[in-house]
Order: sequence, then structure tokens, then C-alpha cells
Amino acid sequence: MSLFPSSALPARRGLLYVALAATAWGTAGAAAALLFRHSGLGPLALTFWRSLGGAAVLLALRPFTGRGRSAARSAARAAARPAVARPAVGRILLNGLGLTLFQAAYFLAVRDAGLAVATVVTLGSAPVLVAFGGRLLTGERLGRAGLAAVAGAVLGLGVLVLGGAGGTDGPAGRAGFEPAGLAWALASAAGYAAITVATRHRAARTGAVDDPAATTLWSFGVCAACLFPFALAEGPLPAAGSLPSTLLLLGYLATVPTALAYALYFAGAAVIRAATASVVALIEPLSATVLAAAVLDEPLTPAAVLGTAVLLLSVTALARAELRAG
Repeated sequence: MSLFPSSALPARRGLLYVALAATAWGTAGAAAALLFRHSGLGPLALTFWRSLGGAAVLLALRPFTGRGRSAARSAARAAARPAVARPAVGRILLNGLGLTLFQAAYFLAVRDAGLAVATVVTLGSAPVLVAFGGRLLTGERLGRAGLAAVAGAVLGLGVLVLGGAGGTDGPAGRAGFEPAGLAWALASAAGYAAITVATRHRAARTGAVDDPAATTLWSFGVCAACLFPFALAEGPLPAAGSLPSTLLLLGYLATVPTALAYALYFAGAAVIRAATASVVALIEPLSATVLAAAVLDEPLTPAAVLGTAVLLLSVTALARAELRAG
């Protein structure tokens, strides 16, 4: 029994995997907030350790990721589903650079624009960029209902984050946003869109699906290598006084919202439309809002409740459209 799927999935399971990945990503914000308070790590150093730790977890789990199926079972499934391929060097570099841009630019946008604006611009513009890229590279059409669902999801996200944030400043104590912050947020969205569209384009063009565990492992290796010099400049070592709790939180961050979540996302994004994956991934800020209210005692405002409802309805509508199309 393999830990991660090693063959193409039905669309229903692909949607589930993307939704689970986005839910796990939502918990990363709370873990990062706690680490910023006590660890002494900056955003680029934290992203470096997250990437390196995620790669280490996947490397340790490699013997269990698709090696345990019997030959007969593998042959039977291979006859019915597209082949699973080792990710090519170009795909690894593209995913790794995309992850680096997505994560690092987002933290820089938070620094320059504040948390609320960075989240709205990054996650709100990502479905638009993904829909454009999917139409350009793979010929994917959303239709009127799909476009309405994307627009509703972006609207719900804006209400959720801006209404729930209540004008909270970013980590640097800044309100509003600066042009640099907007540029970083758009760059982050572009990195995310590149990963999503490339994953779907590969499956649509060749009929083969990259091994999601291997793709994630090598992509995070590239990401960690890219961020290493920046982590050195920022200060790579956590404060000694809170080392046990820091290691515990880093372990969680590397395992659940990184190694597990991205492997599930790469598996799911290969079998559903790119725009659908990007909208379903908007569950991330929804889960973060619920977690903040339940664990961090942050108030859940009426605007946040309204935004949650609109976002859920949009994600559900687009998921139903994806299942009908598949």
C-alpha cells in the first residue's frame, strides 16, 4: 500500500486531495505565527527550513511511496489508467522555482503590504492567472458557470480576509499597501499559477502523471537550495531559549502542510482543470480563519462568516461542474 497515489486519479478523488491540501495549508499560518513570536526566525529562514524539512520527510518516507504494490495489481491498474512517470529535470526545476517564488514573494508581500492585502491579492489573482494559463496552454474552458464560480470565490475571499482582518497591520506594523507589496503579491500568484498550469499541462499533453511524492521531494530540494543564501543572510538559527517548541512546530510545518499537503496537491492538480484546482485551494484562508477563531481566540466577524459562506458556495459549484465535465 503506497502512501501517495502512484497512478492517475478519478476527478472526485483529485478534488478531495486538493481540498485536503488546502485545508492543511491553512494550518501553516498559525504555526508560522507562533514561530515568528518565539523562534527568532525571519520569513525567508522559516521558508528555508520548511522546504528542507519537507524534503527530508519525503526522503525518509520514500520506501513507502509507491513501492509496495504487487506486480499484478500494478499491471491491472496500468492498463486502465495513464502511466506514472519520473518527473523530468525541467519539470523539477520549474516546480522548485515556482515554489520558491510563491512562498518567498508571499512573505515579502506580507512585510510590505500587510497580511490582509497580501492574502487578497495573491490568492485572489491566482485563479485569474491560472484560468488564463489553462486556456492558453491546455485549451481548458470554464464556461459561464465556471467563470461565475471563480468570480464568486474571489469575492468571497476578499470579504473573508478584509472583513476578518479588521484593518490589522502586517508584521512590520504597516497598514494599507505599498506598490512593492502589490508587486510581490502578484509575483507570488504567478509562481503558484505556473506550478498549477504546468502540472495539468503535463498530464493533458502526454497522458502521463508525474509521481507526486518524487515531484514534491525534488521541488522542495530546489526551493531549499534557492533560499539557503537568503536564510544565511537573514539568520538561519532559531533562538536557543525556545528551541524545543521551535523544533516541534518546525516538524509539524515540514510534515503536514508541506510534505503531505504538496504531494496531495500535485496528485490532485494533475487530474482536474487548473482553474478548478486554484479555486478549491482557496479553502486555505477559510481553514486558517476557522483555526484562528478556534485556537488563537481571534474574533470571527460577520463579514468573515459571510465571506466563508460565499467562498464555500463557489468552491462547491465549481467542484460539481468539474465532476460533470469529468
